[in-house]
Amino acid sequence: MDLNAWKKKRETIQKETDESKIKKSLKYSIIDGSFYSAMVGFGESFFSAFATFLSFSTFQIGILGSLPQTLGSLIQLFSEKLLRLFNSRKKFVCTSAFLQALMYIPIALVFFFGKFSIPLLILFVSLYFIFGMIAGSAWSSWMGDMVSGEERGSYFSRRNTIAGSISFISLLLAGWTLQQFTSDLRTQYIGFATIFALALTFRIFSLIYLIKKFEPKYIPSKDDQTGFITFLKQAPSRGYGLFIIFLCLMNFSIYIAGPYFAAYMLYDLKLSYFSYTLLVASAVVSKYFAMPIWGKAVDRYGTKKVLTLSGVLMPFVPIPWIFSGNLGYLAVAQMFSGFAWAGFEIASFNFFFDTIIPQKRSKYMAYYNVLNGIALFAGAMVGGLLIKYNFLSWSDYYTAFLLSGILRYIIFFMFISRLREIRAVDHITYPKLLFHIVTTMTTRGLIYEAIMLRKKNKFKLKKKIV
Repeated sequence: MDLNAWKKKRETIQKETDESKIKKSLKYSIIDGSFYSAMVGFGESFFSAFATFLSFSTFQIGILGSLPQTLGSLIQLFSEKLLRLFNSRKKFVCTSAFLQALMYIPIALVFFFGKFSIPLLILFVSLYFIFGMIAGSAWSSWMGDMVSGEERGSYFSRRNTIAGSISFISLLLAGWTLQQFTSDLRTQYIGFATIFALALTFRIFSLIYLIKKFEPKYIPSKDDQTGFITFLKQAPSRGYGLFIIFLCLMNFSIYIAGPYFAAYMLYDLKLSYFSYTLLVASAVVSKYFAMPIWGKAVDRYGTKKVLTLSGVLMPFVPIPWIFSGNLGYLAVAQMFSGFAWAGFEIASFNFFFDTIIPQKRSKYMAYYNVLNGIALFAGAMVGGLLIKYNFLSWSDYYTAFLLSGILRYIIFFMFISRLREIRAVDHITYPKLLFHIVTTMTTRGLIYEAIMLRKKNKFKLKKKIV
């Protein structure tokens, strides 16, 4: 065997080995995502509830719901340098995951610090988000190298559906756990300490499967020296730049209302922890049940089509909260919210991968997260001021909810016509796409049973003929 033939054979073997490792890693990623979702369900989802337990004001809850994410976003300006320091996306992601898990210890202990518990909780939740977000762009780049463009929508929607199911179960169990510890202040604290301990444990399990994953060779772009200021100047004239501006403005309008739903449910509606959990879980289960269907639509009909359709639905999400505080009514509103958000998130996530080349994803997603973090905090502060100085509605929260919905629609119609589909995709009208999504959600179980029954009968008929 000559040298060239030997090299070619070696490259083929290496490629097959890498493909096998990637296949295993994608399975590990689903398990990692499931444990991560369990952590969110038992821990992160109850930070606002823990704040109400510690007697935070509504404005302080708004700060807790936005400032940590803003700081986590700003720190990503340094993520590219840290990635080069680690020289491995895997090492960077795993280190940040471990540090994030550790933050549940001081978060649980702030109860013992009296009047200092409020600033300390904001501090430790900020560190939690900083460690959780600083490697986010590296994780996205890592996963982007393992999932092909044609399968991306289906894979991530499947991963998110499984993770969502775990998140739903975790939320219910955490809410049920808290409901068992309601007799007095100290007992309530034991309930929160229990769910935070479980959250830490699940993050460690998530880390184990992150460590098991294979990392394809990462080669950063040598010619890409785009600084943050240059990126800002170029953004309005680039496809990905327009999309980033669109998302940041959209998230500004979303966070006018977003951080205050928990306070509204627990302070104004005076829901129990379990009723609060049921409403949060209603959105989660709807969202992740819809994810696979939206994901397949993205693969077939394109990100722009799905982004447009879900972008019409999503701005309506805060409006139903103005009309009734009935638990059943709000559960339906939350299910609609989950359905709309599923499409918007899966389309937005895929649009990033479609418009940004692999070598620039890590840096540009870090830049996006910085801008997005500023937008989140600004939106939350506007919402907090509207709630604090409200004089236009009978509930302090309704003006913020209404303004949030109106601004979402304004931003959507300003930008959506300027965004372009990158891939060659099948054509479908928006009414047909919506009909397809809704009917697939409501009938896919029945259709599956009908197909299986038909196949079974066909097999029996063939057997009789033979």
